[in-house]
Amino acid sequence: MKIEDLMTREVEACTLLDNVYEAAVLMKEHNIGSVPIVDGSKLVGMITDRDIVIKGVAEKKPNSSRIQDLMSTNIITVTADCTTDKALEIMKEHQIRRLPVVNGEYLIGMVSLGDLATKDSNNQIDETLEEISEQAH
Repeated sequence: MKIEDLMTREVEACTLLDNVYEAAVLMKEHNIGSVPIVDGSKLVGMITDRDIVIKGVAEKKPNSSRIQDLMSTNIITVTADCTTDKALEIMKEHQIRRLPVVNGEYLIGMVSLGDLATKDSNNQIDETLEEISEQAH
């Protein structure tokens, strides 16, 4: 199965002009753990709930901090024609649960471990989640 068959196409995103508070509110409103950062529709970064806690709160940076001060710019992505097995392999290797889907540099969707789990009932998902969880502790 291809990622394009199950990715979320209408992605909530922030821009470089947004601040950390706005990203946190977006995460809360949509029950998501990460938000892509775009310049137009070009993917330029990602910010996670963990980034906000570790790089923001723990380092006593205010909620008004610029999003680009906390976002990650070394982004692991997939393309729409990527297979679900390959996406799971990437998630396992990089210990991440969400992947932006791109066409060149442009964000066209997101796929999460949960998306893959609802469409595919194989042991690879269990193994991926187990490995991500083990590495995180």
